[in-house]
Amino acid sequence: MLYKSLLLQLPIGTPNPDDNSPLDLTDPFEIIVFIVLPILMIVFYILWRRMKKKDKK
Repeated sequence: MLYKSLLLQLPIGTPNPDDNSPLDLTDPFEIIVFIVLPILMIVFYILWRRMKKKDKK
């Protein structure tokens, strides 16, 4: 009963968690967006923190 009432509140055309598909690792765009960019962001954050600590000394 609760599930049906929640479904009625979902607007038509909005993204739904049930509509997700798994990652397609044969697509270069998905590899770059979901694997390479997050790794680069972490590396640049670590380098930025090191530089910031070095400037304080």
